[in-house]
Amino acid sequence: MPANVVVIGSLNMDLVTRAPRLPKGGETLIGHSFATVSGGKGANQAVAAARLGAQVAMVGCVGNDDYGVQLRDALLAEQIDCQAVSTVEDSSGVALIVVDDNSQNAIVIVAGANGAMTPAVIDRFDAVLQASDVVICQLEIPDATVGHALKRARALGKTVILNPAPASRPLPADWFAAIDYLIPNESEAAALSGLPVDSLQSAESAANQLIAMGAGKVIITLGAQGSLFANGKGFEHFPAPKVKAVDTTAAGDTFVGGFAAALASGKSEAEAIRYGQIAAALSVTRAGAQPSIPTMSDVQAFKPA
Repeated sequence: MPANVVVIGSLNMDLVTRAPRLPKGGETLIGHSFATVSGGKGANQAVAAARLGAQVAMVGCVGNDDYGVQLRDALLAEQIDCQAVSTVEDSSGVALIVVDDNSQNAIVIVAGANGAMTPAVIDRFDAVLQASDVVICQLEIPDATVGHALKRARALGKTVILNPAPASRPLPADWFAAIDYLIPNESEAAALSGLPVDSLQSAESAANQLIAMGAGKVIITLGAQGSLFANGKGFEHFPAPKVKAVDTTAAGDTFVGGFAAALASGKSEAEAIRYGQIAAALSVTRAGAQPSIPTMSDVQAFKPA
C-alpha cells in the first residue's frame, strides 16, 4: 500500500541521561540513569504517524555503524517503508539529552549522516513523494534539502507540513508559499516571527506575522497551555489535556505525527489538532522519545486526569 504520510528528515540515536537538574557550565553531576533510544525528529514523527494510524515512508540517511542498523530496524518494526533510508559513509546522527527531575530537557545534536541528506536524495526518491498525501519536514537536515523537499511536495499537490525545529533564525522567504501547516513551538515561533511569544495574545501576534510572511496556516504548540491555530481569518485555542508529565522528549514530534496521520485519514483540522494533542499528552507521561509515543488505541482510550 502506498504511504499516505512521508517524513523527510533526521534519524538520531538519543543518548539519554536522567539527572537531578541540568548541569551548569563546567559542572559535573551524578546522574540517575543512562539509555540509548532511537530518535531524531524525522524518525520520531514517522513513528508517531505510523502508530497513530498512517501508512508511513521515511526519507533519510543513517551511518555505516551499529546505530544506523538499530535506527533502521526501529522503523521497520513499526511497519514504516524504509526504501528511502540510505546508509552513508559517516557516523549516524546522535542527540545527547539530559532530562532533569522536573521533566525538562537539554539537548545537543550532532548531525552525522543527516548532513548527507542533499536535494539529490529527494530527487532519487521522488516516487515516494508522489505516492503520498501528506509530506512532513523539519530542520535537522540541511536547509537546501528542506527547501527543495517543500517545493517539490507543493508542486506535486501534497499537503505540506513544516515543523521548524530546531529554529534559531528566520526561514528563507521563498519557503513559506510551499507550506500548508507551519507548526512551531513558542520559542520557534518567536525566532521565526521576530516577536516575543510569552502569552496566548503574543502567540496570536506571532501567528499572524507568520501568515503574513506567506505560511498557509499556523499551529503554535504551547506545551501545557495547549495549541493555537491560525488561518489568517481568526484564531482557535485548543486547551491541553491534563496529565502528569514525566518526560517531555518527543512531545512535539508526537503532536506533528498525530496531526498528520489524522489529516491523512480525512479528519478535520480541529479533529486532527485534538488527536495530536491527546497523543502528545500521553507521550509526556512516559520516558524516552520513540518509546513514549502512543498508539491509536491509546488515544482512543484516553481519559483526561
